[in-house]
Amino acid sequence: MSDTDILTRRDGALLELRFNRPAKKNAITNMMYAALADGFEAAAADKTVRAILITAEGDLFSAGNDLMDFAAQNSGAFAGPRHVERFLERMIEAEKPVIAAVQGDAVGVGATMLLHCDLVYVAEAARLITPFVNLALVPENASSLTLPGRIGHVRAFEMLGLCEPLRGAEAARLGIANAALPPAEVEPRARAAAHALAQKPAEALRLTKALMRDTHAAKARMKEEMAVFSERLRSPEAAEAFAAFMERRTPDFSKLG
Repeated sequence: MSDTDILTRRDGALLELRFNRPAKKNAITNMMYAALADGFEAAAADKTVRAILITAEGDLFSAGNDLMDFAAQNSGAFAGPRHVERFLERMIEAEKPVIAAVQGDAVGVGATMLLHCDLVYVAEAARLITPFVNLALVPENASSLTLPGRIGHVRAFEMLGLCEPLRGAEAARLGIANAALPPAEVEPRARAAAHALAQKPAEALRLTKALMRDTHAAKARMKEEMAVFSERLRSPEAAEAFAAFMERRTPDFSKLG
């Protein structure tokens, strides 16, 4: 990863974490997960940080996990610690408000992380896509719990089973986002909301967020999903899905039972 693939900066009482890999559709590498986790840990330890703003450069919010990392894990070529779980845990545990500015498509973990944000502003035409089953994987980031809880089982299964995208305007109607806006208005609206939260009494806000969320249940489901997800990454179905992606062809799962 480049040192600038995740930009971290202060904007008053806000800690801003910005995806900055637009040439790769802001696909998230292992080291980018490490930088994101470090950012959440730094925000938790710094009393002057009152809110966390997640933003992105380019036309996409994030294409999700870098598929080269997935392919390396499937082949056994991946070495070193995986930082994704640390990031997901820190995000679920975050006691300070987390606000997302989603100016373009959000795929995979780019979409599921929004379910752990406290405020979400999204571009009207942006697509939220959860393609896990298409990659022979399963949902992650506790989304098998949080997504049905937010929009109901049948609509969630449309996203997680059929892997159909959800447009930003519909995401706002269903309660995944606070508002769907023209792309140029997304980040300013999110930043203004984040600054407004930063002016609230911090302890009252922390307690309110804690009462509204079941952190224990989300972490337990995430760990359950991760165990299955790790097994699926090494499966023949996943190998075929990743090979098809690299070869730019339609995967054929018909001979894999």
